[in-house]
Amino acid sequence: MSNLVNAITQSRVWKSFFRHGWPDNPLDRSLVMTTNVFFHLHPVKVSLKSLRTTYSLGLGVITLIAFLELSLTGLLLMFYYVPSVERSYSYIVLLQTQVPFGQLLRNVHRWGAHLMVIVAVLHMARVFYTGAYKPPREFNWVIGVFLLILTLGASFTGYLLPWDQLAFWAITVGTSVAGYEPLLGSTIKAFLLGGPEVGQQALTRFYALHIMVIPAGIALLTSIHLWRVRKDGGLAANELDDKEDLGPVETDDVPEGGNNG
Repeated sequence: MSNLVNAITQSRVWKSFFRHGWPDNPLDRSLVMTTNVFFHLHPVKVSLKSLRTTYSLGLGVITLIAFLELSLTGLLLMFYYVPSVERSYSYIVLLQTQVPFGQLLRNVHRWGAHLMVIVAVLHMARVFYTGAYKPPREFNWVIGVFLLILTLGASFTGYLLPWDQLAFWAITVGTSVAGYEPLLGSTIKAFLLGGPEVGQQALTRFYALHIMVIPAGIALLTSIHLWRVRKDGGLAANELDDKEDLGPVETDDVPEGGNNG
């Protein structure tokens, strides 16, 4: 058996996947972390306080999971939807009444969107109140602000897609409010609607923004966000608290008078 194991672990195929030995020494243990795409996401060292569940409440992870759930359910919903002012609403009714688990699928997507917005806001509040935006994490705070804006944009653009009375008037009011922005209000409103009122052009643009542009932006910025968390040493926490949690630090006894040799 040992010869078989040795033959497998020494083969070129095995070494093409695992480029280090068994992690029984410091070098191979470090290579396990640095050569693995999942382990490499973790920083070299982290604060003990940041590992507590009560510190971050896992809000960032929950937001990421909600985004992945929305991507999956949104992809499935695309099979039963047509961005047309004549057919959109009828396809929504068809999805809810004729497609197996269609009502459940749409509700999971809808409540997942609400969850992502709420948790993203709470995540930003947690970062602010714990001072996690301070140096050297200012850049990642800005990335987080843009991610929050994109999250709100994804929720806003998806609101029109059912093409019912609630969606029509909500987007009418929303785009009218955007039009009052002093500098680029009229440009933003024209870009979103594509015309003087909410119609086919607006539905097409909202659909494109909702399924392509905004999700791509969220995926890109999330990747940068996670990378910066790792480069900045994990979640921000007070290092002084870590030292206090560790208790008294034991040191080697030094003879009185020091080492004169």
